[in-house]
Amino acid sequence: MDTGSSQKEYEEKNREILYPSLAKKNGSKPWQQKMWCVGKLNAEYRERMYALIELYHKPYNPKQPIVCFDEKSKQLLSGSRPAIEGKVKKVDYEYIRHSTSNIFLSVEPLAGKRKVKVTKTRKRLDFAHYIKDLIDEDYAEADRIHIVLDNLNTHFAKSFYETFDIKEAERILSKIQFHYTPKHASWLNMAEIEIGIMDRQCLNRRIPSAKLLQSEILAWQNNRNLAEAKIVWKFSRQDADDKLSRHYT
Repeated sequence: MDTGSSQKEYEEKNREILYPSLAKKNGSKPWQQKMWCVGKLNAEYRERMYALIELYHKPYNPKQPIVCFDEKSKQLLSGSRPAIEGKVKKVDYEYIRHSTSNIFLSVEPLAGKRKVKVTKTRKRLDFAHYIKDLIDEDYAEADRIHIVLDNLNTHFAKSFYETFDIKEAERILSKIQFHYTPKHASWLNMAEIEIGIMDRQCLNRRIPSAKLLQSEILAWQNNRNLAEAKIVWKFSRQDADDKLSRHYT
């Protein structure tokens, strides 16, 4: 583990010193930034986009659930000095860096159901076991599970053949159908929406250990599932064409 402070935290605390003229003259905020990038959208991009939009507009069917999957890493951090409690909690900008954990998340938007798991790594074996548990524990009664995910190299059939024997790998794969987002199109995966909610409601603070991370995420997951918090997808094919057609090739 080591100590440090993020560049963002440093600039937020010292913006008046770092950028005095810009801050005073024209209200510019160079210490803040937003990311955006819309490139040329080719035929493959449009085909996958249209297919996912069509999938999202299908009516709810418990025998053919639509499940969105994604993952993220979480740096485990603790404060270098104790926080000062009060009406507003005060923490020092320096921190102690521990290990990094991986978080797998899947969400069934129309059912208001999600499954979150913390792992040490995000290798093919980890992904294969997560999907197996999803099938056997959460969707045992389903005929086929439609899983929306990105194109990470672990997210393919090869992971199951490397992890399980052929018979078991084929059993798992026979129960699922992967629907891949276009490249650079994470906005088409509703798991990104759920991860954003998890970040704001559960992970927006320093968490020092994997054990505490697992406990906090499980409590958040259970509360969201109990409330049956759903995600309603309203973006249509026409909306996509209206907003993105100028980028089509």
